Amino acid sequence: MKLNSFVEDRQARWDRLQSLISAAGKRPEKLALADIRALASGYRGVAADLAIARRHFPGDPLVGRLEKLAVSSRALVYERQSRRESLVAFFADGYWQLLWARRRLLAVAAVALLGPGLIGMLWGLADPNAVTSVVPPEFLWVTEEQSTDQGRGVVGLAGFSTFVMVNNIRVTLAAFALGITFGLGTGYLLLLNGLILGGVSGLALGAGNGEVMLAAIAAHGVLELTCIVIGGAAGLSLGWAMLRPGKQTRREALTTEAANAFRIAGGTVPWLVVAGLIEGFVSRVGLGSVPTTIIGLLVGGVFWALLLWRGTLPFSRIKRNRIGRV
Repeated sequence: MKLNSFVEDRQARWDRLQSLISAAGKRPEKLALADIRALASGYRGVAADLAIARRHFPGDPLVGRLEKLAVSSRALVYERQSRRESLVAFFADGYWQLLWARRRLLAVAAVALLGPGLIGMLWGLADPNAVTSVVPPEFLWVTEEQSTDQGRGVVGLAGFSTFVMVNNIRVTLAAFALGITFGLGTGYLLLLNGLILGGVSGLALGAGNGEVMLAAIAAHGVLELTCIVIGGAAGLSLGWAMLRPGKQTRREALTTEAANAFRIAGGTVPWLVVAGLIEGFVSRVGLGSVPTTIIGLLVGGVFWALLLWRGTLPFSRIKRNRIGRV
C-alpha cells in the first residue's frame, strides 16, 4: 500500500469529518440529524484508517494527524467520559498504544543508549584511570564500596528515593524536550548516559565489585533504563516529525507529534516514581544480587508485557472501537 494513494482516496472524507467537528464545537447537538449521522460514520471510518496507517506507515506524521481526528470525533460521538475515566483509559490503553506505534524509535533509542554502554564498559576495563577522570565523582563508589547497605533509616531512604525520582524524571523529560533540536540533543543525551553507565560498569568489574554493582542497580535498573529509552524515543519522534513532516508543514507536524510525545512523557512519570521507590527502598538496603535481579526482571517484565498486550489491542479489536482512546 502506497502512502500517496492512501491519503488521496480518503482526504475528502477526513476533511468532511474535520468540518463537522469544527461546526459542532463541544456541542454535537447543534448539528442537523444528517450531520450527526455523518459524524458517527466519519468517526468509524477514521478509526479504521488510523489502524491501517499505524500498521503500514508507523513513522509518518499522518498517524498523529489521524489520532487527533479520531480522538476529537470520538468525544462528540460518544458520551464524554469523566476526567477520572479518561485517565484510566489512557493508562490502561492509550499510553501503551502510543508507545507501540513508535516501537521502531524505541529500538533506535535503546541502541543509542546501550551501544555506547558496551563501549564504555570495555573502556573502563581497559583504561580505568582515564574513565575515572570522566565519570561523575558520585559514581566512583563502585571502585571502593563492598556493600549496598547504606545504613539509612526510613526517613533517609525516603529522602534518597525522592532525590532519585526527581533526577530520573529530569533526565527523561530532558531527552524528550531536546527533540526540538531535530533529535540531535536527544541522541547526545542517550549516548552520554550510556557511555557513563558503561564506564561505571567497567570500573566496577575491574575493581572486583561487579556483583556489588549488580545488587545496587538490578532491582530498579531495567525499569529505569526503559523509561530513559522511552523519553529518548519521544524526543526522536519530535525530531523525525520536523525532518519528515509529510504533507503537513513542519510547524503542524511538530505540534501534532509534540502533543503525543508530551502524553508519552506524562504516562512514563509514574513508572519513574516506581523505579525511584525501588532504588530507595530495595537497592540500598543490602540485598544480594540474586534477589535484586529477580525483582528487576519481574518489574521490567511487567512493563514490557503490558506494552505487548495493551499496545497491540487496536490491531486485534478494531470492531470494539477501542482505538478512540488513543
